[in-house]
Amino acid sequence: MPESSIVVRPEPMDSGSYTAASRLQAAGLPAAMALFEKAAGAVPLPKQPQPIVIADYGASTGHNSLLPMCAAISVLRKRTRHDHSILVVHTDLPENDFTVTFQTLSDDPDSYLQKDAATFASAVGRSFYAQILPSNSINLGWSSWAIQWLSRVPSPITDHLHVAYSTDERIRAEYARQAAHDWHEFVAFRGRELAPGGRIVVMTPGVDEAGQIGYHPLLDSMYDAVCELTAAGVITEDEKRGMSLPIVGRSAADFRACFAPSGRFESLEIEQLEVFDAEDRFFKQYQIDGDADTFGAQWASFCRAAAFPSFASALEGGHDDPRRSALFDQLEAGVASRLAAAPQQTQIPMAHVVLVKKQLK
Repeated sequence: MPESSIVVRPEPMDSGSYTAASRLQAAGLPAAMALFEKAAGAVPLPKQPQPIVIADYGASTGHNSLLPMCAAISVLRKRTRHDHSILVVHTDLPENDFTVTFQTLSDDPDSYLQKDAATFASAVGRSFYAQILPSNSINLGWSSWAIQWLSRVPSPITDHLHVAYSTDERIRAEYARQAAHDWHEFVAFRGRELAPGGRIVVMTPGVDEAGQIGYHPLLDSMYDAVCELTAAGVITEDEKRGMSLPIVGRSAADFRACFAPSGRFESLEIEQLEVFDAEDRFFKQYQIDGDADTFGAQWASFCRAAAFPSFASALEGGHDDPRRSALFDQLEAGVASRLAAAPQQTQIPMAHVVLVKKQLK
């Protein structure tokens, strides 16, 4: 993939793989939702008829946003009239399938649209590494499992699928610079969009004390499966070299960097920051039932949903390559068999960040 290319986050997935991915992405969610509820209870509210505006940055299908949005709206309703309009704006890249997003909002029984008649939904198709909403218009923001995706691929990774396990220090440095730049841009534009006193809660992959993103057995299994298919001639060497996961985790120092030295940037301050290891639910279930095949299949299904679409962009025919479906089947089977052969707990470093925009004096 050329250096200037824009990273497209995984497209909407089928119901089976989506369920597997959602279970993993729920890691750390209860604590993040508690922070979101706390923020909903603290942000200043506009007076009617101006609506209360909530922004969902990186919405994808909208499924993982339903519970957090409902929780925040419930708190807001305790603070204002039930006819005070609330507008939820779901944002994602233009390539996102917003038809699926609106179907989720319309049909899912957990949707806030089915619970609050004065709450409305809209969507914006644009990268959140730019300003996408009017200045001083957002009262409350939420971003879950989104900002780990880089805005562009800094460089091909020649010896792995993920930069964290590459031995090339030049490539690792390029990715670190891009990650710092993207966080800087994300914060800067949220600082413009948030209204004074507004808050945004971010849940995203972190890194451990050694600077590692975790997921080691998973990433190694995917890389081994890709190498095996390359050796078998299913994909070419050039296609293999183009396959990578342009995602990063960040440390507490990384999150604080753009706020130095004053602790404030674009009128934003870090109100709360925590980096921690989330629970590997698949391994916990394996410890109970000893079913290695199910353990491997669950993680492989997550890989197919969350990672394989990024690999497809490296195929000669891109996402429309006729080999795509069969390739995904082979990769999923390869990952599942490798993980089932030696089940082990996967480290899942996560971070919760709450940013607040200081009110004007």
